[in-house]
Amino acid sequence: MDIQFFGATGEVTGSCYLVTCGDQRVLVDCGLIQGSRSHEKHNRDDFPLDPVSIDAVVLTHAHLDHSGRLPVLIKRGFTGRIHTHPATVDLCEIMLADAGYLNEKEAQWENKRRNRKKKDPVKPIFTRKEALDSIEQFVGHEYDELFEVCSGITCTLRDAGHILGSAIVELSLTEDSLRRKLVFSGDLGNPGAPILRDPHPVSSADLVVMESTYGDRLHRPWSSTWEEMGEVIANANSAHGNILIPAFTIGRTQLLLYTFREFYAEWRLDNWSIVLDTPMGIAATEVYERYPRLYDASAKRIHTTDGNPFDLPNFYASKSSEDSMKLNELDSGVIVIAGSGMCTGGRIKHHLKHNISGAQNKIMIVGFQARGTTGRKLVDGASQIRLWDRDYAVNAQVHTIGGLSAHADQDDLCNWFGAINGSPACALVHGELRAAESLESRLIEQGVQRVMRPVYGQKIDLADC
Repeated sequence: MDIQFFGATGEVTGSCYLVTCGDQRVLVDCGLIQGSRSHEKHNRDDFPLDPVSIDAVVLTHAHLDHSGRLPVLIKRGFTGRIHTHPATVDLCEIMLADAGYLNEKEAQWENKRRNRKKKDPVKPIFTRKEALDSIEQFVGHEYDELFEVCSGITCTLRDAGHILGSAIVELSLTEDSLRRKLVFSGDLGNPGAPILRDPHPVSSADLVVMESTYGDRLHRPWSSTWEEMGEVIANANSAHGNILIPAFTIGRTQLLLYTFREFYAEWRLDNWSIVLDTPMGIAATEVYERYPRLYDASAKRIHTTDGNPFDLPNFYASKSSEDSMKLNELDSGVIVIAGSGMCTGGRIKHHLKHNISGAQNKIMIVGFQARGTTGRKLVDGASQIRLWDRDYAVNAQVHTIGGLSAHADQDDLCNWFGAINGSPACALVHGELRAAESLESRLIEQGVQRVMRPVYGQKIDLADC
């Protein structure tokens, strides 16, 4: 009985963990590696395990760094079930299909370049059809429902409060007389965040695999975040430009629309056209609308009394490419929310191309930016960025909104872990080195006896936990 780490070790993306119990092998998450182009090339590598040998997958949530290689796993022989929350099934159908479409477009673009250099063509990592076909292997389970994953392994999903359908995974393992409880935090939400409930407490565990994305910092209070965002919008009103918001289409996009609705009058948002320029984000918002039972008390109240909590009087959903291109003819008065959240693909790249050099424009960064991404370069103060083999001067003002996070900070992580009885062993994943080291030190100060930072391929014998 053991666990082996094949992703999100010393970095944030590519979550993938193999749990072995007797002759049963279960994968928890199977995420894309995201970041620089050279980093993302590893998504084409062979799996460090035989997909045919995997009996089942348990998926924490729909974000691609957790779900994005599932179609590849299936292409290479996995035939089992993928267990997750029903809302995650719905969101994965959108996200994976969109990723497949983008893979096809990227392959087309790359093959034009390779053809000029007389190089062999490449194939997409997976196609849109392969992504949609993979959904047939998904099975949805409600929070707090006990179900069997395979012989000797049962599972319960708890609300992680990160995005709609996100789950803490509790696995109970039995092999002969040995019994162990293994808990995966997934991505834990930021307590007090709008729309969703706070992360569910876990009562017991023998080993906790816990994220450490923001293990080295504390988020500012939500009130300060709203004040900062309001100031950016007020200044943009005076500058007579556009505001570009690269946003993760699931979670962050809905949070923005919900917040704009709440502060509509105070921030004078009637002066703007608010455009959601991402078909995937539009579809994901429609999924959010279908699951009011997962909302927190405030969002449920809005849904009951006023209807759709994501609706705005001046909201426009830009679905087609033609609609998106027309936005670049407007030199002021538009707030554009577009993917991808780290500026590595999607329509935001086109909007950056047309707006990044205008000093009257503003770029509002509202999410985590991994190393090597265009978004990270903007946050770090780059004077120019490269888009489609051409450099563009960064004259627009870049604002990083602090505290607007779907991840728990150091205090929240420690508080959530501290509520687990018996001070179990802890393996820190899904965090860059500094964040994981800082959280490790804090947990040790808190009295946790065994804190590990697994490296890629490391195996932990659960009999020792």
